[in-house]
Amino acid sequence: MYDSQPRTITPDALPRVITRYLDAHRAHDTASAVAAFTRDATVVDDGNSYEGAAAIERWLDRAATEFTYTIRLTGAQQADPSHYVATHHLEGDFPGGTVDLHYRFALRDDLIERLVIEP
Repeated sequence: MYDSQPRTITPDALPRVITRYLDAHRAHDTASAVAAFTRDATVVDDGNSYEGAAAIERWLDRAATEFTYTIRLTGAQQADPSHYVATHHLEGDFPGGTVDLHYRFALRDDLIERLVIEP
């Protein structure tokens, strides 16, 4: 996905669209979260792909209600001008109880074109 090795950046150096998405997702504001994506965006989470705004909206609605958890941004990286990684620590009532997840973003036209969430 990336042409170069990601370099560490401060979380506040993440592009505004990523921060807007993360804040909306954390607040369970599905409409604002979906607005951060391109119309033809893809999200890959837990081995499943969600393509297009309607599928991403359904994924966000399900993710907001499936488990109760806290999420904390613990790091950020930039691979190139359009590829970023935001690392989060989650704790909650999901299987395993804690996990560190990497949110790998690809941007296009100041929107999220692709998001891959993986350990």
